[in-house]
Amino acid sequence: MTKVLVAEKIGDSGVGLLKDAGFEVDVKTDWSDGDLAESIGQYDGILIRSATKLTADLLERADNLRAVGRAGVGVDNVDVEAATRRGVVVANAPQSNVITAAEHTMALLLALARNVPQAHASLSSGAWDRSRFSGVEVYEKTLGILGFGRIGQLVAQRARAFGMRVMAFDAFVAEERFSELGVHRAASSDELYAESDFITIHLPKTPDTENYLDAEAFAKMKDGVRVLNVARGPLLVEEDLRAALDSGKVAGAALDVFREEPITEHPLFGYPNVIVTPHLGASTAEATDRAGVQAAEQVAAALTGGVVTSAVNVPAVAPEDLEALGPFLPLANQLGRIAVGLSDGLNSLQVEYLGRVAERDTRLLTVQVLKGVLAGHVEEDVNDVNAPSLAEERGIVITETNQPSARDFTDLVRVTVVGETEQRVVGTVLSRVNRPHLLEAWGSRFNVQLEQHLAIFRYRDQPGMLGRVGTELGAAGVNVISAAVGRRPEEDGEAAMVVTADSPVPQEVVERLAASDGFLEGRAVSL
Repeated sequence: MTKVLVAEKIGDSGVGLLKDAGFEVDVKTDWSDGDLAESIGQYDGILIRSATKLTADLLERADNLRAVGRAGVGVDNVDVEAATRRGVVVANAPQSNVITAAEHTMALLLALARNVPQAHASLSSGAWDRSRFSGVEVYEKTLGILGFGRIGQLVAQRARAFGMRVMAFDAFVAEERFSELGVHRAASSDELYAESDFITIHLPKTPDTENYLDAEAFAKMKDGVRVLNVARGPLLVEEDLRAALDSGKVAGAALDVFREEPITEHPLFGYPNVIVTPHLGASTAEATDRAGVQAAEQVAAALTGGVVTSAVNVPAVAPEDLEALGPFLPLANQLGRIAVGLSDGLNSLQVEYLGRVAERDTRLLTVQVLKGVLAGHVEEDVNDVNAPSLAEERGIVITETNQPSARDFTDLVRVTVVGETEQRVVGTVLSRVNRPHLLEAWGSRFNVQLEQHLAIFRYRDQPGMLGRVGTELGAAGVNVISAAVGRRPEEDGEAAMVVTADSPVPQEVVERLAASDGFLEGRAVSL
């Protein structure tokens, strides 16, 4: 039975989901040094939170491991590169805490505006000092949001409910999304700094965003601005914030995250106009339970052949895109196998999507093409996880293009393998059950439903060629399912023929036909 280890507390609902999926589940959260290394080799999947460190050395001992689920947003405690090399899917729960983080941002924003923590502490100590803690309204104030992803957009929705004017800066969000949410799109962070009464940052931590809020940024802000960071500590330069508070440029700050954590002593902790919380952005019972369930769902999908929608080392596809792309997954793999079967080598790979399919996130389809191209041509078993890294290791250049219109068919997928020559194949899915069809190979066009086994021949266009192929295959005991022929568009006297069969076409039969009069080339491919 497939075994899954729950190495940290994730909530009963996540454990129950794994058990209901038919896995043998071990829940053990009290690991001593070295115990996990001794035990990890027996498990197919593992669920963790933030305490467990899955290093390259530990993964080397995980002989059976196929999936890692991180019940949380980041995967800093997993050596993703090492997992990818071993063909292990690593998935997180990226949406588990977005609501919680947005709500905590609003809680801090309101507390910052009305001095709630300071007033509570004063009254609890025996002082009744109303005038000292007079605050400001958020109504009709401008909230500037740096980073307009999931959390930033949820914050915007909630802030607008309080009557705030909201503006945001994010160069990688479409204009339409700003309009949908009634948010002004700042042309630059400088524009946002100049107009905002409150500023909250919700950016990922990258080399480009680290130290984003520094002395230069604070200098460009309005006098009396209030600043929040409920995202990541390194986004803000704490020393520069302290200087801005000291000068009065910044009227107050609310911080949930810090450059080093955990931390209990910090120069800003004693400031009367600074509110701090110990990284509570994701800390609600609902978020914890949601993270465990989502991570368990991803591990279950990875171990049962499903599609992992939040993997960090394979393309993560939105559910609505996945539904539309599902019928094309087998076709993409099959076209990759056929294209490389006709080729004389592999230097680069070109994948084109035409029609409605091109309007979707097609990265997962390209991975399927790559799996088909590499299968049987590399030492490792090729899967969704390691296919791109195997191609990269081999210097294979992959190009993906999308065009939202197609001639003659609603959707088309073109795969071109470039070696000494170029070999292009084209396919689509047809009928209510989305049968994969091959439409072009060796420069000739036809239409044949793909089956598991096929043979493709290139020949001089003359009578009797199809009959000769049928006779040879029949003599070899191969039952033909279907056949299709097509002339080259240039009408150069050549044609191509595809024959599908219910058993593999023997290589010696293909070679004998290819060497006979009128035939130029032949290949057998099993899908």
